[in-house]
Amino acid sequence: MTPLYNLAINLYGQAVRLAGRTGNVKAAKMVAGHRDTFAILEGKLEKGREYVWIHAASLGEFEQGRPLIERLRRERPELGIVLSFFSPSGYEVRKNYDKVDAVVYLPFDTPSAARRWVETVNPVMAIFVKYEFWGNYLSALASRHVPTYLISAIFRKGQIFFRPWGGEFRKILHCFTTIFVQDDNSRNLLASIGIDNVVVAGDTRFDRVTDIMKTTRTVDAIERLSATGRPLMVFGSSWPADEEKYIPWLKAHPEVIAVIAPHEFDKERLELMRRNLSIAPGDTLLLSEITADTDLSGVRAVIVDSFGLLSSLYRYGQMAYVGGGFGVSIHNINEAAVYGIPVIFGPKHQKFREAFGLIDCGGGHTVDSADAFDRIATALLTDTTLRRRSGDAAGQYIRDNLGATDTVYSHIFPQK
Repeated sequence: MTPLYNLAINLYGQAVRLAGRTGNVKAAKMVAGHRDTFAILEGKLEKGREYVWIHAASLGEFEQGRPLIERLRRERPELGIVLSFFSPSGYEVRKNYDKVDAVVYLPFDTPSAARRWVETVNPVMAIFVKYEFWGNYLSALASRHVPTYLISAIFRKGQIFFRPWGGEFRKILHCFTTIFVQDDNSRNLLASIGIDNVVVAGDTRFDRVTDIMKTTRTVDAIERLSATGRPLMVFGSSWPADEEKYIPWLKAHPEVIAVIAPHEFDKERLELMRRNLSIAPGDTLLLSEITADTDLSGVRAVIVDSFGLLSSLYRYGQMAYVGGGFGVSIHNINEAAVYGIPVIFGPKHQKFREAFGLIDCGGGHTVDSADAFDRIATALLTDTTLRRRSGDAAGQYIRDNLGATDTVYSHIFPQK
């Protein structure tokens, strides 16, 4: 890559290290993780074995790549798998994932780190998920003629690749053997800049959420609340900016049971949420407080104070709200839609094809204010026909978009 790109990467690395020394927990975990990367690899990789390298930026991208990882493990067990993450939110949750041979942080994209990585892993193939375009790593793979793939990618006109000054970044795209995109618009954009090694495969997340739906866990406390017959709404990956929009509606509709899974939390945040939600003493509980003997008759809100349950909680809802859309971007709306329930989300959804697809079919509803949330949620709550039709449309949209994993796998690993 250019000296300017390398300078930017070095400056970014210095900024992360400084943040880690001054109290930023995520930055500190990343820095510590980078120190361990090559020791982990050298301790786990077997000499003489061939490895596929799969890289995901964070937890969401990991879930997107997971159907391919697990199929690869089932059907090609002779191949080792190295899984790398950029973000602590991915690595810290999946560092003990047992379907791969090593899980590590990917060091910053400097020329020396890229060379050392490729020499250490010596991959026979590399697969990047959705958004990852690290120039030095891709160049190092290309120089060794390693087949390299990008899966579930989606491109938008405003990205740097399509800008007049994006020439160096356009070169990065030529490092991929094949780019598997989600839609025709992405293929056409790439064709406009001379990239034609492209296959429209769809999005592997549809396959993943369907797999999850088939293996959901029973959550006893929510099962008991659901059995009361009161309407139940699940609020997934909730942030404070989301809560500002929907808590007034919840207080105006005490007949609704709210199950709220905050995206991040600590003790202070949980207690603040409880105070903000509560109307009467004891009507808002943490999930960990509920036992088999807890009287749930007066409970109208449950705050989920553990991770890993959200995908199983949506099954109990008559409708769902998925957070993040009043911040950087929405979280996984497919995870709720797969259960055939209407899904509400905020305005920051432009990067997600499924958001537009769900809106178009009537299964998804976007809101940009507390008043808009009130209108949509009230309509879905009170009009059972509307709610059923919207939920049916959401579920059908997921079913109509299955199969991306099959397309990608059959292309990368053709039948002999």
